[in-house]
Amino acid sequence: KQWYQRRVAITAGDIHGEKVAKTHKEGDQLDKLLDRMDNPDYRRTVHNEREGEDIVLEDDDVAIIERIRSNAYPDLGYDPYEPYVDFFTNEKQLTPLVDTPEPKRRFIPSKHEHKKVMKIIRAIRNGWIKPKDDTPKKPVYFDLWANKEEPQKHNPMHIPAPKLALPGNEESYNPPAEYLPTQEERDQWENTDEVDRTQNFLPQKYSCLRHVPAYPQLINEKFDRCLDLYLCPRKMKMKLNMNPDDLLPKLPKPKDLKPFPSTKAVKFSDHEGHVYSIDSNKSGEFIVSGGEDKMLRIWESSTGRVLNKIALPDTITSVKWNKVHSMVAAACGNTVYLLNPGLGDRVVVESTNKLLQGLTDIKELDHCRWYPLGNDKDGLRAKLVHNHDINNITWHNNGNYLAVTMRDSQSCPVLIHNVAKNSSQKPFNKSKGQIQQVEFHPSKPFFYVLSQRYVRVYNLVKQAMVRKLICSVKWASCMAIHPKGDNLIVGSYDKALVWFDMDLSVKPYKSLQQHKKAIRDVSFHPRYPLYASSSDDCSTIITHSMVYNDLVKNPLVVPVKVLRGHKVTTKYGVLCNVFHPQQPWIYTGGADGDIWLFV
Repeated sequence: KQWYQRRVAITAGDIHGEKVAKTHKEGDQLDKLLDRMDNPDYRRTVHNEREGEDIVLEDDDVAIIERIRSNAYPDLGYDPYEPYVDFFTNEKQLTPLVDTPEPKRRFIPSKHEHKKVMKIIRAIRNGWIKPKDDTPKKPVYFDLWANKEEPQKHNPMHIPAPKLALPGNEESYNPPAEYLPTQEERDQWENTDEVDRTQNFLPQKYSCLRHVPAYPQLINEKFDRCLDLYLCPRKMKMKLNMNPDDLLPKLPKPKDLKPFPSTKAVKFSDHEGHVYSIDSNKSGEFIVSGGEDKMLRIWESSTGRVLNKIALPDTITSVKWNKVHSMVAAACGNTVYLLNPGLGDRVVVESTNKLLQGLTDIKELDHCRWYPLGNDKDGLRAKLVHNHDINNITWHNNGNYLAVTMRDSQSCPVLIHNVAKNSSQKPFNKSKGQIQQVEFHPSKPFFYVLSQRYVRVYNLVKQAMVRKLICSVKWASCMAIHPKGDNLIVGSYDKALVWFDMDLSVKPYKSLQQHKKAIRDVSFHPRYPLYASSSDDCSTIITHSMVYNDLVKNPLVVPVKVLRGHKVTTKYGVLCNVFHPQQPWIYTGGADGDIWLFV
Protein backbone atom coordinates (compact mmCIF):
# COMPACT_ATOMS: atom_id res chain seq x y z
CA LYS A 1 0.00 0.00 0.00
CA GLN A 2 2.77 2.48 0.93
CA TRP A 3 4.66 1.61 -2.25
CA TYR A 4 1.51 2.26 -4.29
CA GLN A 5 0.80 5.62 -2.68
CA ARG A 6 4.34 6.95 -3.11
CA ARG A 7 4.38 6.27 -6.86
CA VAL A 8 4.11 9.49 -8.88
CA ALA A 9 3.72 8.14 -12.40
CA ILE A 10 0.66 5.98 -11.62
CA THR A 11 -2.43 6.82 -13.73
CA ALA A 12 -5.94 5.39 -13.94
CA GLY A 13 -8.62 5.35 -16.65
CA ASP A 14 -12.16 6.66 -16.75
CA ILE A 15 -15.22 5.01 -18.35
CA HIS A 16 -14.10 6.17 -21.75
CA GLY A 17 -10.64 4.67 -21.41
CA GLU A 18 -8.77 7.91 -21.04
CA LYS A 19 -6.00 8.24 -18.48
CA VAL A 20 -6.72 10.16 -15.34
CA ALA A 21 -3.76 11.28 -13.26
CA LYS A 22 -3.71 10.71 -9.52
CA THR A 23 -4.63 13.95 -7.81
CA HIS A 24 -3.65 13.17 -4.23
CA LYS A 25 -0.05 13.15 -3.17
CA GLU A 26 0.89 12.14 0.33
CA GLY A 27 3.44 14.45 1.87
CA ASP A 28 5.94 13.87 4.59
CA GLN A 29 5.75 15.00 8.21
CA LEU A 30 6.97 18.52 7.38
CA ASP A 31 4.17 18.99 4.81
CA LYS A 32 1.62 17.80 7.34
CA LEU A 33 2.95 20.32 9.91
CA LEU A 34 2.74 23.23 7.45
CA ASP A 35 -0.75 22.17 6.39
CA ARG A 36 -1.84 22.07 10.02
CA MET A 37 -0.55 25.61 10.64
CA ASP A 38 -1.80 27.25 7.41
CA ASN A 39 -5.07 25.43 6.63
CA PRO A 40 -7.97 26.60 8.87
CA ASP A 41 -10.07 23.56 7.80
CA TYR A 42 -7.39 21.02 8.76
CA ARG A 43 -9.31 19.59 11.71
CA ARG A 44 -12.46 18.95 9.64
CA THR A 45 -10.65 17.50 6.61
CA VAL A 46 -10.74 13.72 6.03
CA HIS A 47 -9.06 11.65 3.31
CA ASN A 48 -11.06 9.35 1.03
CA GLU A 49 -8.77 6.45 0.16
CA ARG A 50 -11.08 5.10 -2.56
CA GLU A 51 -11.28 8.37 -4.54
CA GLY A 52 -7.86 9.56 -3.48
CA GLU A 53 -8.94 13.08 -2.43
CA ASP A 54 -9.44 15.17 0.72
CA ILE A 55 -13.01 16.05 1.77
CA VAL A 56 -13.89 19.03 3.99
CA LEU A 57 -16.81 18.23 6.30
CA GLU A 58 -19.74 20.59 6.57
CA ASP A 59 -21.29 21.80 9.82
CA ASP A 60 -24.11 19.25 9.56
CA ASP A 61 -21.61 16.41 9.10
CA VAL A 62 -19.61 17.55 12.12
CA ALA A 63 -22.83 17.74 14.18
CA ILE A 64 -23.75 14.15 13.23
CA ILE A 65 -20.28 12.91 14.25
CA GLU A 66 -20.46 14.72 17.58
CA ARG A 67 -23.92 13.18 18.32
CA ILE A 68 -22.64 9.71 17.51
CA ARG A 69 -19.60 10.17 19.81
CA SER A 70 -21.92 11.32 22.63
CA ASN A 71 -24.06 8.13 22.29
CA ALA A 72 -27.03 10.04 20.84
CA TYR A 73 -29.16 9.36 17.76
CA PRO A 74 -27.56 10.64 14.53
CA ASP A 75 -30.87 12.16 13.28
CA LEU A 76 -31.64 15.31 15.18
CA GLY A 77 -35.43 15.08 14.51
CA TYR A 78 -35.85 11.45 15.66
CA ASP A 79 -38.10 11.01 18.75
CA PRO A 80 -37.63 7.65 20.46
CA TYR A 81 -40.51 8.31 22.89
CA GLU A 82 -43.35 8.95 20.41
CA PRO A 83 -46.67 7.12 21.19
CA TYR A 84 -46.94 3.45 20.00
CA VAL A 85 -49.54 2.66 17.37
CA ASP A 86 -50.94 -0.90 17.41
CA PHE A 87 -51.62 -1.69 13.77
CA PHE A 88 -52.86 -5.29 14.21
CA THR A 89 -55.02 -5.51 17.36
CA ASN A 90 -56.81 -2.19 17.50
CA GLU A 91 -59.32 -3.20 14.83
CA LYS A 92 -61.17 -6.54 14.86
CA GLN A 93 -60.90 -8.48 11.59
CA LEU A 94 -63.77 -10.62 10.41
CA THR A 95 -61.74 -12.98 8.25
CA PRO A 96 -58.54 -14.82 9.34
CA LEU A 97 -55.23 -14.16 7.70
CA VAL A 98 -54.77 -17.87 6.78
CA ASP A 99 -57.85 -19.82 5.68
CA THR A 100 -56.25 -23.33 5.34
CA PRO A 101 -58.19 -26.24 6.93
CA GLU A 102 -56.78 -27.98 10.03
CA PRO A 103 -54.69 -31.12 9.20
CA LYS A 104 -55.97 -34.57 10.16
CA ARG A 105 -52.90 -35.43 12.23
CA ARG A 106 -53.93 -32.91 14.89
CA PHE A 107 -56.97 -35.08 15.71
CA ILE A 108 -55.20 -38.54 15.63
CA PRO A 109 -52.91 -39.83 18.48
CA SER A 110 -49.19 -39.71 17.55
CA LYS A 111 -47.53 -43.06 16.83
CA HIS A 112 -44.10 -41.67 17.73
CA GLU A 113 -45.32 -40.61 21.18
CA HIS A 114 -46.97 -44.02 21.58
CA LYS A 115 -43.62 -45.74 20.98
CA LYS A 116 -41.92 -43.46 23.50
CA VAL A 117 -44.54 -44.19 26.15
CA MET A 118 -44.38 -47.97 25.56
CA LYS A 119 -40.60 -47.89 25.85
CA ILE A 120 -40.82 -46.18 29.25
CA ILE A 121 -43.54 -48.63 30.42
CA ARG A 122 -41.39 -51.61 29.39
CA ALA A 123 -38.39 -50.20 31.28
CA ILE A 124 -40.52 -49.74 34.43
CA ARG A 125 -41.89 -53.29 34.21
CA ASN A 126 -38.39 -54.80 33.78
CA GLY A 127 -37.03 -52.79 36.67
CA TRP A 128 -34.69 -50.66 34.57
CA ILE A 129 -36.37 -47.48 35.74
CA LYS A 130 -37.33 -47.29 39.39
CA PRO A 131 -39.59 -44.61 40.78
CA LYS A 132 -38.08 -42.21 43.24
CA ASP A 133 -38.49 -43.32 46.82
CA ASP A 134 -39.54 -40.36 48.91
CA THR A 135 -39.71 -42.28 52.17
CA PRO A 136 -37.16 -41.06 54.72
CA LYS A 137 -34.16 -43.38 55.06
CA LYS A 138 -33.11 -44.77 58.39
CA PRO A 139 -29.62 -43.81 59.67
CA VAL A 140 -26.90 -46.41 58.96
CA TYR A 141 -24.61 -47.32 61.84
CA PHE A 142 -21.22 -48.99 61.38
CA ASP A 143 -18.38 -50.22 63.52
CA LEU A 144 -15.77 -47.49 63.78
CA TRP A 145 -12.97 -49.87 64.79
CA ALA A 146 -13.76 -52.62 62.29
CA ASN A 147 -11.02 -53.40 59.77
CA LYS A 148 -13.22 -52.90 56.75
CA GLU A 149 -11.24 -53.47 53.58
CA GLU A 150 -14.17 -53.91 51.20
CA PRO A 151 -14.24 -51.47 48.26
CA GLN A 152 -16.84 -48.74 48.14
CA LYS A 153 -19.91 -49.20 45.95
CA HIS A 154 -19.56 -45.89 44.13
CA ASN A 155 -15.81 -46.49 43.62
CA PRO A 156 -15.04 -50.20 43.25
CA MET A 157 -11.30 -49.59 42.80
CA HIS A 158 -10.96 -47.76 46.10
CA ILE A 159 -9.47 -49.71 48.97
CA PRO A 160 -9.63 -48.00 52.37
CA ALA A 161 -6.53 -47.85 54.52
CA PRO A 162 -6.29 -50.47 57.27
CA LYS A 163 -7.22 -49.39 60.75
CA LEU A 164 -4.69 -49.01 63.50
CA ALA A 165 -4.38 -51.86 65.95
CA LEU A 166 -6.40 -51.49 69.12
CA PRO A 167 -4.42 -50.70 72.28
CA GLY A 168 -3.54 -53.68 74.42
CA ASN A 169 -2.34 -54.26 77.94
CA GLU A 170 1.07 -52.80 77.10
CA GLU A 171 -0.47 -49.35 76.53
CA SER A 172 -2.28 -49.34 79.86
CA TYR A 173 -1.08 -46.92 82.54
CA ASN A 174 -1.54 -49.70 85.09
CA PRO A 175 -0.63 -52.93 83.24
CA PRO A 176 -0.47 -56.35 84.89
CA ALA A 177 2.83 -57.39 86.40
CA GLU A 178 3.61 -59.92 83.66
CA TYR A 179 3.64 -57.09 81.05
CA LEU A 180 6.22 -55.01 82.90
CA PRO A 181 9.78 -55.58 81.57
CA THR A 182 12.61 -56.75 83.74
CA GLN A 183 15.92 -54.94 83.97
CA GLU A 184 17.51 -57.35 81.46
CA GLU A 185 14.68 -56.83 78.99
CA ARG A 186 14.95 -53.07 79.47
CA ASP A 187 18.72 -53.10 78.78
CA GLN A 188 18.22 -55.32 75.74
CA TRP A 189 15.53 -52.97 74.39
CA GLU A 190 17.76 -49.92 74.86
CA ASN A 191 20.75 -51.57 73.14
CA THR A 192 18.64 -52.66 70.16
CA ASP A 193 18.47 -50.45 67.09
CA GLU A 194 15.26 -48.46 66.68
CA VAL A 195 14.48 -50.20 63.41
CA ASP A 196 14.74 -53.68 64.98
CA ARG A 197 12.60 -52.97 68.06
CA THR A 198 9.27 -54.78 68.28
CA GLN A 199 7.60 -51.78 69.97
CA ASN A 200 8.45 -48.10 70.34
CA PHE A 201 7.92 -47.88 74.10
CA LEU A 202 8.33 -49.80 77.33
CA PRO A 203 5.26 -50.51 79.52
CA GLN A 204 5.24 -48.44 82.71
CA LYS A 205 3.03 -48.50 85.77
CA TYR A 206 1.43 -45.45 87.41
CA SER A 207 -0.79 -45.27 90.45
CA CYS A 208 -3.41 -43.07 88.79
CA LEU A 209 -4.17 -41.52 85.42
CA ARG A 210 -3.20 -37.99 86.40
CA HIS A 211 0.36 -39.16 87.06
CA VAL A 212 0.81 -40.27 83.44
CA PRO A 213 3.12 -37.82 81.58
CA ALA A 214 2.79 -36.75 77.98
CA TYR A 215 3.77 -39.39 75.41
CA PRO A 216 6.98 -38.11 73.72
CA GLN A 217 6.54 -40.17 70.51
CA LEU A 218 2.98 -39.01 69.79
CA ILE A 219 3.86 -36.48 67.06
CA ASN A 220 6.30 -38.88 65.39
CA GLU A 221 3.81 -41.75 65.31
CA LYS A 222 1.03 -39.56 63.93
CA PHE A 223 3.38 -38.20 61.28
CA ASP A 224 4.45 -41.73 60.30
CA ARG A 225 0.79 -42.71 60.10
CA CYS A 226 0.10 -39.82 57.74
CA LEU A 227 3.06 -40.87 55.59
CA ASP A 228 1.71 -44.41 55.43
CA LEU A 229 -1.73 -43.18 54.38
CA TYR A 230 -0.65 -41.11 51.41
CA LEU A 231 2.60 -42.81 50.40
CA CYS A 232 1.40 -46.41 50.50
CA PRO A 233 -0.48 -47.20 47.26
CA ARG A 234 -3.56 -49.40 47.50
CA LYS A 235 -4.88 -50.83 44.29
CA MET A 236 -6.91 -53.83 43.29
CA LYS A 237 -5.15 -56.29 41.05
CA MET A 238 -6.55 -59.10 39.03
CA LYS A 239 -5.33 -62.36 40.42
CA LEU A 240 -4.16 -64.84 37.82
CA ASN A 241 -4.80 -68.49 38.49
CA MET A 242 -1.44 -69.71 37.30
CA ASN A 243 0.68 -72.65 38.29
CA PRO A 244 4.07 -71.41 39.58
CA ASP A 245 5.79 -74.39 37.94
CA ASP A 246 4.71 -73.12 34.53
CA LEU A 247 6.76 -69.94 35.04
CA LEU A 248 10.02 -71.82 35.52
CA PRO A 249 12.02 -72.71 32.42
CA LYS A 250 11.98 -76.31 31.33
CA LEU A 251 15.50 -77.45 32.21
CA PRO A 252 16.86 -80.98 32.11
CA LYS A 253 17.65 -82.79 35.31
CA PRO A 254 21.28 -82.72 36.52
CA LYS A 255 21.55 -86.51 36.43
CA ASP A 256 20.86 -86.40 32.69
CA LEU A 257 23.76 -83.98 32.15
CA LYS A 258 26.53 -86.13 33.56
CA PRO A 259 29.53 -86.40 33.64
CA PHE A 260 30.59 -83.55 35.92
CA PRO A 261 32.71 -83.43 39.12
CA SER A 262 30.72 -84.11 42.28
CA THR A 263 32.90 -85.93 44.85
CA LYS A 264 36.11 -85.16 46.75
CA ALA A 265 38.94 -87.42 45.63
CA VAL A 266 42.44 -86.15 46.50
CA LYS A 267 43.58 -83.45 48.92
CA PHE A 268 46.86 -81.63 48.23
CA SER A 269 47.94 -80.10 51.54
CA ASP A 270 51.45 -78.72 51.75
CA HIS A 271 51.00 -74.98 51.25
CA GLU A 272 51.16 -72.50 54.10
CA GLY A 273 48.85 -69.57 53.42
CA HIS A 274 46.74 -68.70 50.41
CA VAL A 275 46.95 -70.69 47.18
CA TYR A 276 46.64 -68.02 44.48
CA SER A 277 47.01 -70.06 41.30
CA ILE A 278 47.07 -73.63 40.01
CA ASP A 279 47.39 -75.14 36.54
CA SER A 280 47.70 -78.54 34.89
CA ASN A 281 49.90 -79.86 32.11
CA LYS A 282 48.52 -81.02 28.77
CA SER A 283 48.02 -84.66 29.81
CA GLY A 284 46.68 -83.87 33.28
CA GLU A 285 49.25 -86.06 35.08
CA PHE A 286 50.86 -83.15 36.94
CA ILE A 287 49.74 -79.85 38.36
CA VAL A 288 51.67 -76.78 39.47
CA SER A 289 50.64 -74.39 42.25
CA GLY A 290 51.91 -71.24 43.88
CA GLY A 291 50.78 -68.99 46.68
CA GLU A 292 51.56 -66.89 49.68
CA ASP A 293 54.35 -69.12 51.06
CA LYS A 294 56.67 -68.23 48.07
CA MET A 295 57.04 -71.92 47.17
CA LEU A 296 56.33 -73.26 43.69
CA ARG A 297 55.14 -76.88 43.97
CA ILE A 298 54.70 -79.50 41.30
CA TRP A 299 52.30 -82.33 42.24
CA GLU A 300 51.35 -85.71 40.93
CA SER A 301 47.61 -85.39 40.34
CA SER A 302 46.67 -89.03 40.94
CA THR A 303 48.33 -89.40 44.37
CA GLY A 304 48.77 -85.84 45.68
CA ARG A 305 52.53 -86.33 46.10
CA VAL A 306 54.87 -83.35 45.84
CA LEU A 307 57.41 -83.96 43.09
CA ASN A 308 59.36 -80.71 43.32
CA LYS A 309 59.56 -77.57 45.43
CA ILE A 310 61.14 -74.38 44.16
CA ALA A 311 61.64 -71.41 46.48
CA LEU A 312 61.07 -67.99 44.91
CA PRO A 313 61.87 -64.59 46.44
CA ASP A 314 58.29 -63.24 46.60
CA THR A 315 54.62 -64.24 46.69
CA ILE A 316 53.58 -66.23 43.63
CA THR A 317 50.49 -64.58 42.11
CA SER A 318 50.02 -66.66 38.94
CA VAL A 319 51.34 -69.89 37.40
CA LYS A 320 50.67 -71.25 33.90
CA TRP A 321 51.77 -74.52 32.28
CA ASN A 322 52.59 -74.34 28.60
CA LYS A 323 50.45 -76.83 26.67
CA VAL A 324 52.99 -77.18 23.80
CA HIS A 325 56.39 -77.11 25.51
CA SER A 326 57.49 -78.57 28.82
CA MET A 327 57.58 -75.11 30.35
CA VAL A 328 56.02 -73.44 33.39
CA ALA A 329 55.75 -69.67 33.82
CA ALA A 330 55.44 -68.33 37.38
CA ALA A 331 54.76 -64.67 38.28
CA CYS A 332 56.56 -63.62 41.46
CA GLY A 333 56.47 -59.93 42.34
CA ASN A 334 57.71 -58.08 39.25
CA THR A 335 59.46 -61.12 37.78
CA VAL A 336 58.32 -64.00 35.58
CA TYR A 337 60.34 -67.21 35.96
CA LEU A 338 60.49 -69.72 33.11
CA LEU A 339 61.37 -73.25 34.19
CA ASN A 340 61.47 -76.70 32.68
CA PRO A 341 60.12 -79.24 35.22
CA GLY A 342 61.53 -82.14 33.18
CA LEU A 343 58.32 -84.18 33.34
CA GLY A 344 56.58 -85.98 30.50
CA ASP A 345 57.93 -86.86 27.07
CA ARG A 346 61.73 -86.66 26.84
CA VAL A 347 61.62 -85.29 23.30
CA VAL A 348 59.46 -82.38 24.44
CA VAL A 349 61.71 -81.79 27.46
CA GLU A 350 64.86 -81.64 25.31
CA SER A 351 63.25 -79.35 22.72
CA THR A 352 62.15 -77.02 25.52
CA ASN A 353 65.74 -76.89 26.88
CA LYS A 354 67.04 -75.98 23.42
CA LEU A 355 64.36 -73.28 23.12
CA LEU A 356 65.27 -71.71 26.48
CA GLN A 357 69.02 -72.01 25.88
CA GLY A 358 68.72 -69.55 23.02
CA LEU A 359 68.95 -66.76 25.59
CA THR A 360 72.65 -66.52 26.46
CA ASP A 361 73.15 -62.87 27.42
CA ILE A 362 71.19 -60.30 29.36
CA LYS A 363 68.76 -58.53 27.09
CA GLU A 364 67.47 -55.16 28.21
CA LEU A 365 64.37 -53.69 26.61
CA ASP A 366 62.29 -50.60 27.37
CA HIS A 367 59.89 -52.20 29.84
CA CYS A 368 61.49 -55.59 30.49
CA ARG A 369 64.86 -57.27 30.99
CA TRP A 370 65.67 -60.89 30.03
CA TYR A 371 68.11 -62.77 32.28
CA PRO A 372 69.40 -66.27 31.49
CA LEU A 373 69.71 -68.61 34.49
CA GLY A 374 71.64 -71.47 32.82
CA ASN A 375 71.01 -75.09 33.79
CA ASP A 376 69.65 -74.58 37.27
CA LYS A 377 69.09 -77.71 39.31
CA ASP A 378 65.50 -76.69 40.08
CA GLY A 379 64.76 -76.31 36.39
CA LEU A 380 64.84 -72.50 36.23
CA ARG A 381 66.05 -71.41 32.81
CA ALA A 382 65.26 -67.67 32.51
CA LYS A 383 63.61 -64.78 34.25
CA LEU A 384 61.91 -61.66 32.94
CA VAL A 385 62.12 -58.61 35.23
CA HIS A 386 59.44 -55.90 34.79
CA ASN A 387 58.98 -52.42 36.21
CA HIS A 388 55.79 -53.22 38.17
CA ASP A 389 54.27 -56.12 40.04
CA ILE A 390 52.57 -58.78 37.92
CA ASN A 391 49.00 -59.88 38.58
CA ASN A 392 48.24 -62.38 35.84
CA ILE A 393 49.95 -64.31 33.03
CA THR A 394 48.56 -66.43 30.20
CA TRP A 395 50.00 -68.53 27.36
CA HIS A 396 48.98 -68.51 23.70
CA ASN A 397 47.83 -71.83 22.26
CA ASN A 398 50.90 -72.09 20.01
CA GLY A 399 53.14 -71.99 23.11
CA ASN A 400 55.47 -69.19 22.00
CA TYR A 401 53.68 -66.09 23.33
CA LEU A 402 53.23 -65.14 26.97
CA ALA A 403 50.99 -62.20 27.98
CA VAL A 404 51.71 -60.43 31.28
CA THR A 405 49.30 -58.10 33.13
CA MET A 406 50.55 -55.35 35.46
CA ARG A 407 47.54 -53.76 37.11
CA ASP A 408 49.39 -50.88 38.80
CA SER A 409 51.13 -49.66 35.66
CA GLN A 410 49.54 -46.87 33.64
CA SER A 411 52.06 -46.57 30.80
CA CYS A 412 52.68 -50.30 30.26
CA PRO A 413 49.84 -52.40 31.70
CA VAL A 414 50.27 -55.35 29.29
CA LEU A 415 53.33 -56.96 27.72
CA ILE A 416 53.48 -59.82 25.23
CA HIS A 417 56.69 -61.87 25.28
CA ASN A 418 57.93 -64.10 22.45
CA VAL A 419 59.83 -66.93 24.11
CA ALA A 420 61.19 -68.30 20.82
CA LYS A 421 62.74 -64.96 19.77
CA ASN A 422 63.44 -63.62 23.28
CA SER A 423 61.62 -60.39 22.51
CA SER A 424 58.85 -58.31 24.09
CA GLN A 425 56.33 -55.88 22.72
CA LYS A 426 53.90 -53.43 24.26
CA PRO A 427 50.44 -53.62 22.61
CA PHE A 428 49.04 -50.52 24.40
CA ASN A 429 50.64 -47.18 25.08
CA LYS A 430 48.09 -46.31 27.77
CA SER A 431 45.60 -48.36 29.73
CA LYS A 432 41.88 -47.65 29.47
CA GLY A 433 40.91 -48.34 33.05
CA GLN A 434 42.44 -50.79 35.48
CA ILE A 435 43.18 -54.02 33.61
CA GLN A 436 42.22 -57.17 35.52
CA GLN A 437 43.09 -59.99 33.11
CA VAL A 438 44.00 -60.72 29.48
CA GLU A 439 43.35 -63.81 27.36
CA PHE A 440 44.15 -65.05 23.84
CA HIS A 441 41.47 -66.33 21.49
CA PRO A 442 41.75 -70.13 21.04
CA SER A 443 41.96 -70.01 17.22
CA LYS A 444 41.79 -66.40 15.94
CA PRO A 445 44.30 -63.53 16.34
CA PHE A 446 42.09 -61.82 18.91
CA PHE A 447 43.23 -60.46 22.25
CA TYR A 448 40.74 -60.00 25.10
CA VAL A 449 41.42 -57.32 27.73
CA LEU A 450 39.24 -57.25 30.86
CA SER A 451 38.97 -53.91 32.69
CA GLN A 452 36.75 -52.90 35.57
CA ARG A 453 33.51 -52.73 33.56
CA TYR A 454 34.36 -53.60 29.95
CA VAL A 455 35.92 -56.33 27.85
CA ARG A 456 37.78 -54.95 24.84
CA VAL A 457 38.55 -57.29 21.94
CA TYR A 458 41.58 -56.37 19.76
CA ASN A 459 42.68 -57.79 16.45
CA LEU A 460 46.44 -58.33 16.73
CA VAL A 461 46.90 -58.50 12.95
CA LYS A 462 45.04 -55.28 12.14
CA GLN A 463 46.11 -53.70 15.46
CA ALA A 464 42.64 -52.27 16.06
CA MET A 465 39.82 -52.76 18.53
CA VAL A 466 37.11 -55.02 17.12
CA ARG A 467 34.46 -54.95 19.84
CA LYS A 468 33.76 -53.49 23.26
CA LEU A 469 31.62 -55.65 25.57
CA ILE A 470 29.64 -54.04 28.40
CA CYS A 471 29.85 -56.24 31.50
CA SER A 472 26.96 -54.55 33.41
CA VAL A 473 28.74 -55.17 36.74
CA LYS A 474 30.39 -52.81 39.21
CA TRP A 475 33.83 -54.46 39.29
CA ALA A 476 34.87 -57.40 37.11
CA SER A 477 37.41 -59.81 38.59
CA CYS A 478 38.07 -62.65 36.11
CA MET A 479 37.07 -64.06 32.74
CA ALA A 480 37.28 -67.24 30.68
CA ILE A 481 36.80 -67.93 26.96
CA HIS A 482 34.88 -70.90 25.60
CA PRO A 483 37.09 -73.40 23.70
CA LYS A 484 35.19 -72.56 20.47
CA GLY A 485 35.84 -68.86 21.04
CA ASP A 486 32.26 -67.61 20.44
CA ASN A 487 31.24 -67.27 24.10
CA LEU A 488 32.76 -65.58 27.12
CA ILE A 489 32.02 -65.52 30.85
CA VAL A 490 33.02 -62.78 33.28
CA GLY A 491 32.96 -62.97 37.08
CA SER A 492 32.75 -59.95 39.36
CA TYR A 493 33.35 -58.91 42.93
CA ASP A 494 29.64 -58.02 43.29
CA LYS A 495 28.64 -61.73 43.13
CA ALA A 496 27.40 -61.67 39.51
CA LEU A 497 28.49 -63.86 36.61
CA VAL A 498 27.62 -62.75 33.06
CA TRP A 499 27.62 -64.81 29.87
CA PHE A 500 28.42 -63.14 26.54
CA ASP A 501 27.44 -64.49 23.15
CA MET A 502 29.90 -62.80 20.80
CA ASP A 503 27.63 -63.26 17.75
CA LEU A 504 24.57 -61.89 19.52
CA SER A 505 25.26 -58.55 21.23
CA VAL A 506 27.78 -56.48 23.15
CA LYS A 507 25.58 -56.80 26.24
CA PRO A 508 25.36 -59.95 28.38
CA TYR A 509 23.19 -62.77 27.06
CA LYS A 510 22.58 -64.01 30.59
CA SER A 511 23.39 -62.82 34.11
CA LEU A 512 23.58 -65.29 37.00
CA GLN A 513 23.50 -64.50 40.72
CA GLN A 514 24.53 -67.84 42.20
CA HIS A 515 27.17 -66.92 44.77
CA LYS A 516 26.76 -65.07 48.04
CA LYS A 517 30.19 -63.39 47.95
CA ALA A 518 32.75 -62.17 45.43
CA ILE A 519 33.71 -64.44 42.52
CA ARG A 520 37.47 -65.06 42.37
CA ASP A 521 37.98 -67.32 39.35
CA VAL A 522 36.09 -68.83 36.40
CA SER A 523 37.18 -71.45 33.88
CA PHE A 524 35.86 -73.56 30.98
CA HIS A 525 36.55 -77.24 30.48
CA PRO A 526 38.55 -77.77 27.25
CA ARG A 527 36.54 -80.83 26.17
CA TYR A 528 33.28 -81.15 28.13
CA PRO A 529 30.41 -78.57 28.16
CA LEU A 530 31.21 -77.38 31.67
CA TYR A 531 32.35 -74.22 33.36
CA ALA A 532 33.14 -73.49 37.00
CA SER A 533 33.02 -70.39 39.18
CA SER A 534 34.73 -70.09 42.57
CA SER A 535 33.81 -67.59 45.26
CA ASP A 536 34.70 -66.37 48.72
CA ASP A 537 31.68 -68.26 50.12
CA CYS A 538 33.88 -71.42 49.91
CA SER A 539 31.83 -72.87 47.05
CA THR A 540 32.62 -73.84 43.48
CA ILE A 541 29.55 -74.11 41.24
CA ILE A 542 29.74 -76.46 38.26
CA THR A 543 27.45 -75.40 35.41
CA HIS A 544 26.52 -77.35 32.30
CA SER A 545 27.09 -75.03 29.33
CA MET A 546 26.22 -76.60 26.00
CA VAL A 547 26.93 -74.41 22.96
CA TYR A 548 25.23 -75.65 19.79
CA ASN A 549 26.51 -75.35 16.25
CA ASP A 550 23.06 -74.15 15.20
CA LEU A 551 23.19 -70.35 15.46
CA VAL A 552 19.43 -70.14 15.97
CA LYS A 553 19.51 -72.27 19.11
CA ASN A 554 20.53 -70.51 22.33
CA PRO A 555 23.20 -71.98 24.62
CA LEU A 556 21.95 -74.25 27.40
CA VAL A 557 23.20 -73.03 30.81
CA VAL A 558 22.17 -75.22 33.77
CA PRO A 559 23.86 -75.28 37.23
CA VAL A 560 24.38 -78.92 38.18
CA LYS A 561 26.58 -79.12 41.30
CA VAL A 562 27.89 -77.04 44.22
CA LEU A 563 31.31 -78.23 45.46
CA ARG A 564 32.40 -77.43 49.00
CA GLY A 565 35.57 -78.39 50.81
CA HIS A 566 37.49 -75.25 51.75
CA LYS A 567 37.28 -73.07 54.83
CA VAL A 568 37.07 -69.31 55.09
CA THR A 569 40.44 -67.83 56.02
CA THR A 570 40.89 -64.06 56.50
CA LYS A 571 37.54 -63.47 54.73
CA TYR A 572 38.68 -65.38 51.60
CA GLY A 573 37.38 -68.68 50.28
CA VAL A 574 38.19 -70.45 47.01
CA LEU A 575 40.74 -68.37 45.06
CA CYS A 576 41.41 -70.43 41.92
CA ASN A 577 40.23 -73.44 39.94
CA VAL A 578 41.28 -75.34 36.83
CA PHE A 579 39.72 -78.30 34.99
CA HIS A 580 41.52 -81.52 34.17
CA PRO A 581 42.35 -81.35 30.43
CA GLN A 582 41.09 -84.90 29.70
CA GLN A 583 38.64 -85.94 32.43
CA PRO A 584 35.56 -84.16 33.92
CA TRP A 585 37.54 -83.34 37.05
CA ILE A 586 38.41 -80.03 38.64
CA TYR A 587 41.15 -78.72 40.96
CA THR A 588 40.33 -75.93 43.43
CA GLY A 589 42.75 -73.91 45.55
CA GLY A 590 41.65 -71.96 48.61
CA ALA A 591 42.77 -69.45 51.15
CA ASP A 592 43.15 -72.24 53.72
CA GLY A 593 46.23 -73.58 51.87
CA ASP A 594 44.56 -76.75 50.53
CA ILE A 595 44.01 -77.98 46.98
CA TRP A 596 41.13 -80.37 46.32
CA LEU A 597 40.54 -82.65 43.37
CA PHE A 598 36.85 -83.30 42.68
CA VAL A 599 35.88 -86.18 40.39
